[in-house]
This record gives sequence, structure tokens and C-alpha cells, in this order.
Amino acid sequence: MTVTKFGLALAGLAFSATAAFAQQAAFKPAVVYDLGGKFDKSFNEGVHTGAEKYKKDTGTDYRDFEPQNDAQREQALRRFARDGFSPIVAVGFSQESALKKVADEFPKTQFAIIDAVVEKPNVQSIVFKEHEGSFLVGLLAAQASKTGKVGFVGGMDIPLIRKFACGYVQGVKYAKKDAEVFQNMTGTTGAAWNDPVKGGELAKSQIDRGADVIYHAAGGTGVGVLRAAADAGKLGIGVDSNQNALHPGKVLTSMVKRVDVATYNVFDQAKKGTFKPGVSVLGLAEDGVAWSLDDNNKSLVTADMKAAADKAAADIKSGAIKVHDYMSDSKCPM
Repeated sequence: MTVTKFGLALAGLAFSATAAFAQQAAFKPAVVYDLGGKFDKSFNEGVHTGAEKYKKDTGTDYRDFEPQNDAQREQALRRFARDGFSPIVAVGFSQESALKKVADEFPKTQFAIIDAVVEKPNVQSIVFKEHEGSFLVGLLAAQASKTGKVGFVGGMDIPLIRKFACGYVQGVKYAKKDAEVFQNMTGTTGAAWNDPVKGGELAKSQIDRGADVIYHAAGGTGVGVLRAAADAGKLGIGVDSNQNALHPGKVLTSMVKRVDVATYNVFDQAKKGTFKPGVSVLGLAEDGVAWSLDDNNKSLVTADMKAAADKAAADIKSGAIKVHDYMSDSKCPM
């Protein structure tokens, strides 16, 4: 028998149910990042930005954890849930299997996962139409290129990153049918997200073949891609977070994926009691993806380029342009 602070003696199962309910009632947000760390200047950092904004706006603190290996994902999710944190945001598709286990163990805890779908009654799954945003930066890359050759460097070779690549190629070809697109993936394990040296090497190899604009979807590895392009006097394209400021005047644009807004909204919904499980799909129409224009790159984007990108965005939203989703059939038509 266990006596609670209210003086009630409860048997083991009843106590567990009461504890689980208490976890649901307490608003204690937490984040478990993907490999690469919260300051990867890309995907993880976008989530961190959203959590920090919520903290600044509301005064609500949160806890976070940066896994160093695959096993630590499940351990961190379980530890946060056991300690009464809710909602818990799992960052990245790699946390799918871990979250499936932990969500079952803590049915009263609210979880969210970004970039994967976990069909559990206490999980909100947030996915994006990365192919739509990638189409737009591909269009801009083709218009900015002087050689007619552009590049793409992905992180881990998975369908999600192929989705970025395919959208990019479609945008390039939409603007210039005869343009050539070089593609490389960094690796097949989680280490591919945090290898800027390898990213730089892949970018240099594409530059040697004539590419003068290179888009990356590689997390922390992409820092090396952008640096290599800038050092060679070429243009890079950032991803997830707005990376234009990393090399002002040398980053053509960034395909912004609003993981910051998604994280902020999860926290806010949990606080207000409006959190809902299920799948949320965010594309251009939902302002979930976009291309960035600011003081760091405005000299690189002509009025004609902006007009073309804006028209393409409107046509994608209306359905006049249909961007193929690689993950729908594991194929890219281009």
C-alpha cells in the first residue's frame, strides 16, 4: 500500500493511474532533440528557437535533452514522462519507434513528434510539405545559376531527404528545363546529420563539376556545404532555419520549415487545454514552409526572380502546379 500526500491509501495499479493523471494535469514542457544538437543552425535549432520564444512570451521554462546516440532517445523520452513532463516534443523521424513504446507506457502524457507519424491517442504528429518549399528554392537556384548546373547535398539517405531533393529538381527544371542537377547524400546513419567536413567535400566536388548554386538538406552537415560554397565564391541555399546570415551575400535563400512555430503551438495548445492528437500537415498554404528574403540576401534576388517564385507559390497553393511528393511512391518524375 502507498499513501499519497492526500492521505489516501491506494493499491499499486490505482496509484499508477493517479500518477498518470497528475502528469497530464501538470504543464511541464520538454524537448528531445535529434542527433546533431540544438545549435545545429538548422532543424534542431528551429525547434529550440520556438521553445525559447514561448519561454520569453509566457515566462514558462522547459527542459530539453540532446541525445548523443540512438539509444538515448528512448531513455530521454521515458525519463521526461516519468518525471511528469508534458507535453514532450520528439524531434525527428528517428524517434518514431522510441515514441511508440513510451507513448503506450504513459497514456496520459501528451507527446508531439516532428517529421513522423505515430498513431497513438496521446500523440500529435507534425509533418511538412518539404517538396513544395524545395520547389521554390530550386526555381530560384536555376534562375540565379550562370552555368546551368546546380547541386543538392542531403544528410542521411532516407525517403524524407529524397523528398527535399525531388522537389528541388522539379523547381529547377520548371525554371530551366535543360539545367543539370548534381545530387549527393552524406551517409546512411545518424552521423550524416553532423559532418560539416564531409558536407564541404561533397559541395566542393559539385563545384568542380560546374555547380554554382548548392542546396543542402543535411542538418549540421549543411554548415560545411554553405561554407564551401561561400569560400568558392558560389551560392548556397540553407534549410529549415533561415541560414541567410551565416554567409551574407553568399546564401541565395533558405527553405524555411516552420518547426519553430510547430513547437510553439504544441506548448501553447497543451497550456490552454486545446492539444489534439492526430496528424497535422503543413505546406505553403498553411505557412509551414517558405523561402526567406531578408537584408542578407536581397541583393541576390532580382525583382523578376521574386515575382516568379511568388507566382509559383500561388500556383502550388491553387493546385495549378502539382509538386510530386517522393514519399508517396518512392519515385521522382524528373
